[in-house]
Amino acid sequence: MSKNSSRTDGFRNRTGGNTRRGLALTAATLAAGLALSVPAAAAPHGGGTAVHPQAVTAAQQRAVLKYWTAERIAALTEPSSGRPPKSGPDGAPWTGSDTLSRTVGRLFFTDHGEDASCTATVVTSANRSTVVTAGHCVNSSDLLGEDNQWTTNVMFVPGYRDGSAPYGEFVGRLGVADATWLRYDAVDSLKFDGYDQAFVVLNTDSGGRDVQDAVGAAQHIAFDRPGDRSAYEFGYPRSTSDPEREGLPEYTGARLAYCVGPTREDPGTPDFPEPRGEWGNACVMGGGASGGPRMAGFDPATGLGTVVGANTHSALLTPEGEVCADADTPTCSRHLVGPQFTSAITRPLYEAAQHAG
Repeated sequence: MSKNSSRTDGFRNRTGGNTRRGLALTAATLAAGLALSVPAAAAPHGGGTAVHPQAVTAAQQRAVLKYWTAERIAALTEPSSGRPPKSGPDGAPWTGSDTLSRTVGRLFFTDHGEDASCTATVVTSANRSTVVTAGHCVNSSDLLGEDNQWTTNVMFVPGYRDGSAPYGEFVGRLGVADATWLRYDAVDSLKFDGYDQAFVVLNTDSGGRDVQDAVGAAQHIAFDRPGDRSAYEFGYPRSTSDPEREGLPEYTGARLAYCVGPTREDPGTPDFPEPRGEWGNACVMGGGASGGPRMAGFDPATGLGTVVGANTHSALLTPEGEVCADADTPTCSRHLVGPQFTSAITRPLYEAAQHAG
C-alpha cells in the first residue's frame, strides 16, 4: 500500500512521501562493515549522531532491488491529468541543466509497512556516496507519534524521470540522523522540527560505481548560511496546492520540479510554534518533495549550487512573512520550508556520513 503526504497541522502540511515522522538510537561504531547502535557523543544543541544499517550485505542489497519492481514504483506515481502546462516561480518543471537533474533524484523507501518516496541530493563527500534528505524520510513514527522506526527498502534513483533510472539505482547502506530527531513525538514542533534532516550513505551500483562517479557531479553543501536569501528548491512532488496544476507530470512524482524566489522564515503559530531557522520560498510542491534541496548561489546554466537546507513542511505566509490569519486571503502564499543547515546540527551528521564505509 502506498501513501502520500496529507497530514495538515493547522496551516502546515508535511511534504514527505507519507504522513509519518520519526525517532532513533545513537550510533558511532562501524565494525565488520556493520553500523552498530551504540551511544554517541552529543553534538552542541543536539542529541548526538545516530547511524543505522539499512542494506549492508550483498543479499540485503539484492532484496531491496528486487522489492522495487516497476509496478511498485508506478504505484507511487499519481495519474496524469492531461491539463495544459502552467508554470511560475512558485512551481515549474525543471528543463534546465542536465547536471542538476543528475544530482537530484527520488528516494524510495518503506515506512511502517507502506511504500513512499521523498527527494534526495548527491553532495560532495569523501566517500562519494552520500545524499542529503529530510529526517522523516529516513526515520519516522506512526500517526500518533509512537512506534518509531527506521525506514526500510531504501533506494535512490538519481535523475529519475517517467519511471526510468538513467544513472542507475543505488540501495541505501546507512541512514544518519540526529538522535534528537529520533524522539520526535508528532506534537512538539518547536523542539523537533529543526532536526528534520538526514543523510543516506549509498552502496555502489551494479557496476561497482559510487553515486558521484555514476552521475559525474555533486552539489556543494554549506552550514550557517543566512536564510534570508533568494533560493531554488527542487523536488519530486506527488501533489500540488494549486488545483490548476494537479496531474501535471511534475506534480505526479514522474518528473523533477522546482521553485525559485525570495525566502521567508516560518514564524510558527501558537498551536504549532517553530524553532528559528525554518526557511523557504513560495512554492506549490506537495507530498514527495520532502528532502529536496534548498540551494543558494545556484547557477541554472551549470546546474550547480550549494545546498543550505532541506524541504520538510509548508506554511501559509503573507508577503511580510507573517502566518496567514485566513487561508483564503488573496495575498497569502504557500511556502515550502525546512531547516537551514547549521554547524551545530547538520555538520556532525554530514561528517559521519561522508566518512562512513
